[in-house]
Amino acid sequence: MNKYEIMFIVKTTMDEAKVKDTVESAKNLVETLKAKLDSFKEMGERKLAYPIKKEINGYYYVMNVEASVDAIKELDRRLSLDEGILRHLIIKLDEE
Repeated sequence: MNKYEIMFIVKTTMDEAKVKDTVESAKNLVETLKAKLDSFKEMGERKLAYPIKKEINGYYYVMNVEASVDAIKELDRRLSLDEGILRHLIIKLDEE
């Protein structure tokens, strides 16, 4: 199991309930794939560096997880399919 940092940006044009559902589904997806969620941090709403799908702001979230390579591949695939998520980034953290 490796440690990863996952950052994702959620659309701000959705209503608040839909934003919460999108975030909860991302958290539940980690648990469904038998990965361990070490920490979850809400970074708040920020202006994007450039428009993404005609959005100029986004809600930023960061998760630290411990997962297998196969779980991360599936997580990457499913986050790409979620229409509420503008962008996501998965970084493998170094072993200390």
